[in-house]
Amino acid sequence: MRIVDVNEFYSPTGGGVRTYLDRKMGIMADLGHELTVIAPALESAVEDRPGGGRIIWVKAPPLILDRNYCIFVKDEPIWELLDQLRPDIVETSSPWRPGWTVAEWKGDALKVFFAHGDQIGAYPQRWLDSVATPIQVEQAFAWYTRYCNRFLAHYDVLVTNGPALAKRFRRRGMKVDASMPLGIERSWFSPDLRDEKLRVSLLEQCGLPPEGHLLLGLGRHHKEKRWPLVIDAVESAATDLPVGLILIGDGPSRGKLEERIAGSPHIRIFRPVYDRVRLSRIMASCDALIHGSDAEPFGLVASEALASGLPLIGPDEGGFAELADPLFAETYAARDALSAAEAIRRMFAREPGIVRAAARAAAARVRSDRDHTIELMAYYKGLLESRRTGAAAGAAIA
Repeated sequence: MRIVDVNEFYSPTGGGVRTYLDRKMGIMADLGHELTVIAPALESAVEDRPGGGRIIWVKAPPLILDRNYCIFVKDEPIWELLDQLRPDIVETSSPWRPGWTVAEWKGDALKVFFAHGDQIGAYPQRWLDSVATPIQVEQAFAWYTRYCNRFLAHYDVLVTNGPALAKRFRRRGMKVDASMPLGIERSWFSPDLRDEKLRVSLLEQCGLPPEGHLLLGLGRHHKEKRWPLVIDAVESAATDLPVGLILIGDGPSRGKLEERIAGSPHIRIFRPVYDRVRLSRIMASCDALIHGSDAEPFGLVASEALASGLPLIGPDEGGFAELADPLFAETYAARDALSAAEAIRRMFAREPGIVRAAARAAAARVRSDRDHTIELMAYYKGLLESRRTGAAAGAAIA
């Protein structure tokens, strides 16, 4: 199959979408398929990838709020490229200009909107969570759902990156045809990388003895990650537990987070660790991952932590909750720091050997990005076969 992804979130400087698509491109080539990404950049260029696939950069203006990204403003250059490439399937994931560009293209490829995010969950629900419930916010922003349904009417299928997002969309009156959970590059992660000396060293940096409890917070320093909630929860639990927290990451909220923990003796912030082997050792050597975001539709960090044999603590909503088996996880009421503190206490009141054994057993079952790509290609192949035979697209995949 020849697939083209018109992707406004593929940045020249990196990011999660780029990581996902680069891996997907390589796996698709191994499976005998071809992926071309059309992405905006400051200058037009074509970048071929070893083993198959390519990036076609289309000249576009930068995004004012984040100059690591550019935005599409014209349909015609993308339509011309799609006409030349003649894909079997064209994907996009942006609800803004690309959503309409692909919708209004006159080609005969199957059109797939692959949803990676939830704009309502990431922004208005977070902004208004002190004055309104998530359902009330969804109702107030029903106009946005109607807007999405207008361009989605021109697509053959709507696919989400996991069941959490599918549930939200269906609740709002959107027709989701399939849920295709993402996966991780599992080869980097293993419970066998646990290093007790490293764990003791990290506890020392948090001012705690070897018998203390070491929590890991991993991810971008951004408001949607709710790190202040995590910090509040850890400080509350630390009044009666020897518990510390290391935060690894960077982002626009870093300065405020540093100010917030200035008086916290057992919490430390570290810059991102780009050495994958070292990061994997750190993950395996902590005692539990703690997560704050309820807006993320897929629990990428939670999956990586679980593949490292790490027990999980996180909110009872969003992508994290889909992974949180009680055998190795504790959940708390989303957006509630006191509930999160109680989840920390419950985790460390459990027998650590039993919880870690359950996490180790689950590590081998964590979904890989190859699993995801194989399932997605099979689904797309079925859609094309249905079109050729004139059959219906088939029942929705939950």
